[in-house]
Amino acid sequence: MSAPPSPLGGPARSAEGHTMIAPRVVGGPLPLEVHAVDALGWSALAQQLHDRGARLLSLWGEPAGDGDRIWACWLDGAQLVLAALELAADTQHYPGLHALFPAAERMQRALRDLLGPQATGGDPRPWLRHAAWGADWHPLRDATPPTPGDATPYPFVAVDGEGVHEIAVGPVHAGVIEPGQFRFSVVGEKVLRLEQRLGFTHKGVARRFTELDLDGGLKLAARLCGDSTVAYAWAYCVAREALADVTPPPRALALRALLLERERIANHLGDLGAIANDAGFAFALAQFSRLKEDLLRLNAQLFGARYLMDALCPGGVAVDVDAAAVARLHEQDRTLRDEALRLRAIVDEHEGLHDRLRTTGRVEPALARRLGMIGLAGRASGQDLDLRALAGWAPFDALGVRAAVRDGGDVAARFEVRYDELFASLTLCDELLATLPAGALFEPLAAVAEPALGLGLVEGWRGPVLVALHAAGGDRIARCHVHDPSWQNWPALEWAVIHDIVPDFPLINKSFNLAYSGHDG
Repeated sequence: MSAPPSPLGGPARSAEGHTMIAPRVVGGPLPLEVHAVDALGWSALAQQLHDRGARLLSLWGEPAGDGDRIWACWLDGAQLVLAALELAADTQHYPGLHALFPAAERMQRALRDLLGPQATGGDPRPWLRHAAWGADWHPLRDATPPTPGDATPYPFVAVDGEGVHEIAVGPVHAGVIEPGQFRFSVVGEKVLRLEQRLGFTHKGVARRFTELDLDGGLKLAARLCGDSTVAYAWAYCVAREALADVTPPPRALALRALLLERERIANHLGDLGAIANDAGFAFALAQFSRLKEDLLRLNAQLFGARYLMDALCPGGVAVDVDAAAVARLHEQDRTLRDEALRLRAIVDEHEGLHDRLRTTGRVEPALARRLGMIGLAGRASGQDLDLRALAGWAPFDALGVRAAVRDGGDVAARFEVRYDELFASLTLCDELLATLPAGALFEPLAAVAEPALGLGLVEGWRGPVLVALHAAGGDRIARCHVHDPSWQNWPALEWAVIHDIVPDFPLINKSFNLAYSGHDG
């Protein structure tokens, strides 16, 4: 159910007495608290939320008249907290959040590349532009064609010491893999430091969204990260439905949950095989890949596509299942469960495999909390957060979802969390099919007449996917910010490899399996 409009619907007065105008803000399904703040209020609110243990979900910016507006969104217990900071035209700096929330560092760098303002005390190096445009041109503000940037080498942080040398990996990799650059500082084979450089798959989607209407934006959102298309589409739909104050029918919500869990199952099957393969157990890759392929083929037969990019629509869903389809889905759930249990028994007996997984790539719970890890990787390091388990999150709130948490923090823990969630998702799918409500598939949405901001948040298989949809009025998009949980977890990978050896990196990296495309936007 959509939350009521926030108090940010009109002028808000800052502690310094300045009037700040921001759009009406709505969100769902969690309660939403909104603050319009000045620079002092921005820092004070961040400190309060940090002290309460809130998690930073995302940070982004947009042009606002002659100046800019910076947004930050936190999850504080079971509610969202949103802050809006107005910057005047002659203000190019704002208080950085990275000292309290380390995951903010790269978000702030991306915001600067796209819009211009620099976080005080933040890393001044570019993150997204990669010399595609000059440092004085910003895609979200400047309408003139960009001038090419310079090709100055990226200043990686050097590590000095006796016997220390660097290994440069990427951005081009062997095989079919997305580009990312990794700079290892090592002694022998032991890793002292890893520094990542991403952004190579930046596609300019933030600017592209502004050329679309609210319905057209869904197609783009659903295609930003192919393995999470249902999560992205659902988050966009939640934001769009909040703007229209519409709740989808119960049958539509149940079908969305079914498709989301099938997306989760497919990715967990693929990763269980790939992790085992990187540890030298190719048999598991062949078998889990076979099971994933069976699931994708049934998707294509029942829903028209292997990856369900167009299965959701604002107000509901664009697909349905009849009795025969329900029976086939139940049958596949039973088969997948039986096969996965059989494979787990084989894997559990492979002591050599577990020797490779245990203690490798460990992120201890205390460090995971400090870094702000979320989603699957966070739960494997003791972070007990799964949005599906929060009250009011229909239809999951009626299914008794519990977060699958392990505290080992190593490759083995991330492997086990995938197993736990695989079996839990198969059970959820059976329950959703057995209790599938009758009724309509969608609720019509009204036009959005005035500027407003709608928030959508969904627990994808990697973690929370957030969509902030800024409607300009007249069904046009003023700004759409889409956030992948990989933003929080990529920095943790740099910590996970410290004191492990270079040959362990592919295994550790695969156990996180973070998004490049979803991260770069």
